[in-house]
Amino acid sequence: MSDYLFIDVWSDVVCPFCYLGSRHLSDALERFDHRESVVIRHRAFELDPSAPHDYEFSLPVLLAKKYSMPVERAQALNDRLEGEANALGLSWSMRDARPSNTFDAHRLIALAASQGMGAAMSERLFRAYFSDGMLVSDQSTLASLAHEVGVRDVANLWSTGLYADEVRSDEAAAMELGITGVPSMLIDEKFMVVGAQGSDHILGVLSRAWSRRAGAYSSSAGTTAAVATE
Repeated sequence: MSDYLFIDVWSDVVCPFCYLGSRHLSDALERFDHRESVVIRHRAFELDPSAPHDYEFSLPVLLAKKYSMPVERAQALNDRLEGEANALGLSWSMRDARPSNTFDAHRLIALAASQGMGAAMSERLFRAYFSDGMLVSDQSTLASLAHEVGVRDVANLWSTGLYADEVRSDEAAAMELGITGVPSMLIDEKFMVVGAQGSDHILGVLSRAWSRRAGAYSSSAGTTAAVATE
């Protein structure tokens, strides 16, 4: 068994629940006694792999079309989510959000993760979409955001198919696990948390996962001792 407790997080940078969930996870880890042993692995998930580079209409209109609801209802739902974000110290402007394809954004996160900056890159992309009204499918915009974070060699990302296979592999893994919505967090390859369920819930699952590991170590030690005395 690894010395580290891995958390695999499938999310999309244009998913409001994923951004909320990332903050819930961060808060839970702040209160988790064994947080130094936790490693987060960011996994790609596209809400709509067929999404265009850019849309000709706003996010509320897109949601209204997708879910067959009045635009006013879609905007009201976004306003509610903004309220939840504000409670977590986030400042969102979903009226300015520009829905788009996120495949290249996920490739960028994978590149950043290879340099130890996956979490920072993911956070900056969330903020770019939900707070800054940036187009996160635009490669020049992505390059600029990468420069802010300190990610290197971004030009190679656009001139090659670098990390495309990793993104598709993450999405294939999600399919095999039956993941149909995000955020989805697989904790210690055993416990699955789906949706933005709050930091208290995540902390409880982390504690259960750690207790299970402690029990496994104890059982292993007991078995070894028994063999040694025979």
